[in-house]
Amino acid sequence: MANLLCFFIPKEKKFFVMFDKSTKNLVEISNLLFQLVNTSSTEECKTLRHEIEKLEHVGDSCTHDILKQLSLSFITPFDREDIHSLTVIIDDIADYINGVASRILLYKIKPEDITPEIIKLAELIQQCCEELQIAVAELRNLKNIERINEAYVKINSIENHADDIFDRAIGDLFDKEKDPIKLIKMKEIYATLEMATDKAEDAADIIKSIQVKNA
Repeated sequence: MANLLCFFIPKEKKFFVMFDKSTKNLVEISNLLFQLVNTSSTEECKTLRHEIEKLEHVGDSCTHDILKQLSLSFITPFDREDIHSLTVIIDDIADYINGVASRILLYKIKPEDITPEIIKLAELIQQCCEELQIAVAELRNLKNIERINEAYVKINSIENHADDIFDRAIGDLFDKEKDPIKLIKMKEIYATLEMATDKAEDAADIIKSIQVKNA
């Protein structure tokens, strides 16, 4: 039935249906990461990491579907290059979130080793993903320009805040951590978290560009 309904949806509308699914998945995966860095249970951490991995695979499937539809479509709601870039960057954000969860378990980072900075960066990623979901949804008809602008400004502000937190966290890490192995592990986790917010800003830039081109 789902395939039959999809057949009757105009091709340009299919992209928005698929983008909605992709950004909804992104918000869900960011929520799970926030839960993971806040849990005090090692077992719950493992369960959440497994759920994040499953959603990352869902995100891969969404990306594949959008890019496949792009290759089949003569008519697209906005520039093909922008659709491709936005799709890939949303997938990148999910990959970085999955990378953080993976490293926390692979590096055997204990709940007590999770710093306030890690928790804050995970919260900022969560906020970025929520704003992206709103902004992407508004691309459907481009009537609520102010809401797109608001999301764009918020994501840029969040990314700047994330940069500040990352810089302070790295400074403290090199100042206080005496175990070189742990230092490397924590630095990678911080860097992966920060990269997720960088990618969110890249996505916001593409959305803003789409808005301007179609104004």
